[in-house]
Amino acid sequence: MKIRTFWAAALERALSTRSVVWLHGVRRAGKTVLCQGLPEVEYFDCELPRVRRTLEDPESFLRSLKGKRVVLDEIQRLDNPSEVLKIAADHFPTTKVIATGSSTLQASTKFRDTLTGRKSEVWLTPMMSADLADFGGTSLEQRLQLGGLPAHFLEPDETGHTFQDWLDSYWARDIQELFRLERRWGFQRLLELVLAQSGGVFEASRFAGPCEISRPTVTNYLDVMDATSVVHLVRPFSTRRSTEIVSAPKVYGFDTGFVFHYRGWTELRPEDLGNLWEHYVLNEIHARSQRTRVHYWRDKQGHEVDFVIPRRGDAVDVIECKWSSRNYDAKNLRVFRQYYPKGRNQVVSADLDRSFQESAGTLTVEFVSLADLASRLP
Repeated sequence: MKIRTFWAAALERALSTRSVVWLHGVRRAGKTVLCQGLPEVEYFDCELPRVRRTLEDPESFLRSLKGKRVVLDEIQRLDNPSEVLKIAADHFPTTKVIATGSSTLQASTKFRDTLTGRKSEVWLTPMMSADLADFGGTSLEQRLQLGGLPAHFLEPDETGHTFQDWLDSYWARDIQELFRLERRWGFQRLLELVLAQSGGVFEASRFAGPCEISRPTVTNYLDVMDATSVVHLVRPFSTRRSTEIVSAPKVYGFDTGFVFHYRGWTELRPEDLGNLWEHYVLNEIHARSQRTRVHYWRDKQGHEVDFVIPRRGDAVDVIECKWSSRNYDAKNLRVFRQYYPKGRNQVVSADLDRSFQESAGTLTVEFVSLADLASRLP
């Protein structure tokens, strides 16, 4: 069993602050294996009927496990999962409970109480840099092509059947259970198109016809995908200047392996590395910061920077993603800094072990490795 040390430590920190921890992430991200690898845990799979019957009386169940560490895997299978967690938080504070699911608690009416103030949350993303070190003997290029779901990464399937199997399981066990959507073909077609065009600016009207659904339905489906973390909406950063893009989000698929597959690629070409690296950097930001407040910036003349992260006051950090640190053109950055002069200018590159600085006119640009970037995230 591979121990993902970064995530095991994140769970332990979460358990030290609250007695209830909500561990969420996409299907097959590794939640079950991660929980089973923790020391001294009692594991319960809520997909099993006998476990669900036991939890029909949550007080008796929790009383029998007083003072222990408990994992309730796939807790959304219960009729009232939030009731169990609320009772645990309020009446059995010495019992440490890790509950897992594929979406945020706010995503579905299945959870009648989001347990505000009663829980910690850990968002398990696809494999990030620390996971590559734990798994050992793997290259970054392998991770970009195969993706970051451990099962897909460790046992590659050249036929591509695993991607369709995952999509079918996602529809049946997440979307149908939590959201009760009806139009399977339109939903799956939209997801396939989003993955194929991942990283681009999203315009709902462009997808309505190919998916045979209305524009409002496209928007609704995209919100569901975002809530279940299979896509990430990166919204434009703007102070409502007339020259800026202010509303159209960029949409990124959750995993580079799925992007690679649904773009129809069969081998990793040099020209593909930059786009997949941008996805991987976004995944690292999500994993390290555990939040989604990442933006991009574009003006109506076509100048663009990859990611911006607002800080306190009026400072805004820029993160540009470049596979190679050579020949960086700071033209777009200079335009951005005319509007927003305060903040760090960072170019994160795959070919760097050590950071360095260069001047771009009056600006200082920091070229950093992914590890250096991770240490600087808020």
